[in-house]
Amino acid sequence: MSVTEVDIRTTDLFIGGSPVQAEDGRYFETIEALTGTPIARVAAASVADVNRAVDSAAKAFDGWSTLAPAARRTVLEKAAVLLGERADEIVTTMSREMGATLPWCRFNVHVAKGMLTEAAAQAYSAVGEVIPSDVPGLTALGIRQPVGVVAGIAPWNAPLILGVRAIVWPLVWGNTVVLKSSEQTPCTQAAIVEVLRDAGVPDGVVNLISNAPEDGPKIVEALVAHPAVTRVNFTGSSRVGRVIGELGGRYLTRVVLELGGKAPFVVLPDADLEEAAAAASFGAFMNQGEICMSTERIVVAREVADEFCALLAARADKLIVGPPSDPSSQIGPLVHAKARDHVVSLIDDARTHGAHIQAGGTSDGLFVSPTVVRGVTPSMRIYTEESFGPVVSIIEVDSTEEAIAVANDSEYGLAAAVFGRDAAAALDVARRIKSGICHINSATVHDEPQMPFGGVGASGWGRFGSRAALEEFTELRWITIQSGSRHYPI
Repeated sequence: MSVTEVDIRTTDLFIGGSPVQAEDGRYFETIEALTGTPIARVAAASVADVNRAVDSAAKAFDGWSTLAPAARRTVLEKAAVLLGERADEIVTTMSREMGATLPWCRFNVHVAKGMLTEAAAQAYSAVGEVIPSDVPGLTALGIRQPVGVVAGIAPWNAPLILGVRAIVWPLVWGNTVVLKSSEQTPCTQAAIVEVLRDAGVPDGVVNLISNAPEDGPKIVEALVAHPAVTRVNFTGSSRVGRVIGELGGRYLTRVVLELGGKAPFVVLPDADLEEAAAAASFGAFMNQGEICMSTERIVVAREVADEFCALLAARADKLIVGPPSDPSSQIGPLVHAKARDHVVSLIDDARTHGAHIQAGGTSDGLFVSPTVVRGVTPSMRIYTEESFGPVVSIIEVDSTEEAIAVANDSEYGLAAAVFGRDAAAALDVARRIKSGICHINSATVHDEPQMPFGGVGASGWGRFGSRAALEEFTELRWITIQSGSRHYPI
């Protein structure tokens, strides 16, 4: 049966509590990359639409920010329930838009629900403190208050988790939000706004902007430049993050950036190699490696490298590559041909420069087989470039000091892992790795709503997650109350 116009969903902007068309009635079309099947007609916002959305959020700020914390908590708790009830529909949409396997899509629902629940639990956490003063009769207070309108820019690779994250932490502490959806996954992220609307978020508190791919730069600049926008939180590539950071400086808009990664995975000589191989396989190949935390560089002690490589290659060879609609698929297609070409070029470059392919190394359409590359050196592109695909490098070292040096030989610093039976020694290594996150005897891919999440260096700055996000999305104010008469020198 051919696809007709009736089969294609239309997704509009969401401004002031209602779906609205873009100013000039423009739409762009999204397609399923694997099949070429159309998915949706999506509203293509203009700069004027951005301004409308921000103005709507600014108008709603006073009401939402002065609402009792219990009321905000109730809305987020209800949203978590609704998200669970709509899971099947959202999973299907997400899988089509980004080409992800069904387990990854269901995991997105699980974590996003947890974020909504954890955010609801933090409704009362914006507490202040009394600060001792040397002035007689003076009471000094440090008070946390909402900042105003927050712009969230969400990516495609974990569209539900990262779309929810862009909204809920600002929202729970009384801010209003404009979410710019990814051009790749606009329907998935529109579903988040629909859930919040149906959970009782007042008109204007959450607004949604979608844009045609070619309009991205001007839409982003309009968000950063609007005088009512006090914060921008962005998750995506380091290349775009640098642009947003520069715009934030130009317009004096504070930005929170969670960017790319090149996660090192250090295998010490005393590591449990079976456990390390299991964690490395999961970290490198989950969601085809299209995760900012994905294991990209395995730094392994030379004396255990042969055994470890054999274990990891065996695991990689057993992974099931297949279409996202097949429940048995563990590795799906890459998001589009450009991503596939990038990964294949890294593998080919490594092979040309003398690396050995221990597993995989082939591609078929948008599918790239889980690939283990041994003998990687700094002369190869894969040593430094983020692959964002199902390929992992093996780098052998002769000492712990060399392992730390190699782990830190990157501009990125998001996630890392260290495997070793001596916990004290592993902890010492973890402390010396330059990353925002490091897991000992666990995979680089790990997230929980209550944890401080973020990186250093080219992986960004600022932190998401529960109490850590309080500093990003509230303003710390100093307020004093003078009791009695105070002496002034003039």
